[in-house]
Formats: sequence, structure tokens, C-alpha cells
Amino acid sequence: MKMRDILPQQNILSELRGTSMLEVLEELAGVVVARCPEVGKERLVEVLLEREKRGSTAIGEGIAIPHGKVPRLPAVVAAFGRSRFGVDFQSLDGGPTQLVVLLVAPEDAADAPGTPHLQALARVSRLLRYPEFRRRLLKAEDAQTIYEIIREQDETYV
Repeated sequence: MKMRDILPQQNILSELRGTSMLEVLEELAGVVVARCPEVGKERLVEVLLEREKRGSTAIGEGIAIPHGKVPRLPAVVAAFGRSRFGVDFQSLDGGPTQLVVLLVAPEDAADAPGTPHLQALARVSRLLRYPEFRRRLLKAEDAQTIYEIIREQDETYV
């Protein structure tokens, strides 16, 4: 799976306005719902918060990958947001989260290895482990540049 398959340029926010985890989740959920209104923003945020209660999706190094499953979604979809100042996502390393990749899968998606939503989680995790890639995302001027950086990284690394 490639990021280009699930992350359209319109789903990239180069400047998150939210200053809390809830505000960021609401902001990114709004991006997803704008393209998939059948999902319902309130339900999506509820699903994401339920997942956060089971353990933070902030994996450290300034990265969070909130994710969940919702009904009426035809396929896995992603949204990306950048916070230059960082947000408290209860990260495993205690640091602020600056890069957030929201992944949403259909409710009936299985949890077996190789399923699209687990492939998406693995792909995002692999791409974001490269410090130079993260630095480039943080320095990018706008959403279009972020999209181009993600596509380039997506094509370069298997």
C-alpha cells in the first residue's frame, strides 16, 4: 500500500489550529468527513477518543497515528496535520506531537495481517521513522509541498 492511495492532497493541513489532542482530532476528522460525509464527524471523533483511551497513538519523535474504524466508509482514508508548536498527545516519550496522520478504516475491516488498514498503519510507521523525512515535513512551506514530500518518500522507500 502506498500513501498516495489513501491520502489525497486535500486531506493535508499544513497548520493545525488545535492546541489540544481533542481539537486536533476534531480538525482532522473534519477533513475526512468533508470528503466522506456519510461517516459523521461526531461518531468519528468518538471512535478516535475511544482508541486513545486504550493507549496513546502518539508513538514518540513528535508523531501520532490516531486511527479507528467507522461504518459507511468504503475504504481506508488518511488525513495529515502538522503542528509547528506541538500538541500534548500523551506521547510515549513525553514530548509534544507535531506530525499527526489520522487513519480511518471501514468498520468491517478485519484485523488480520495484510488487511488494508494494518498495511496503512505499517506504511505510515515505516515512512515516519526517518528523521530527515520528519524534518522536511516540519520545514515545508505549505500543504502542496508536504504532499510532494510524502509522495517522494512514498516512492523512494518500500
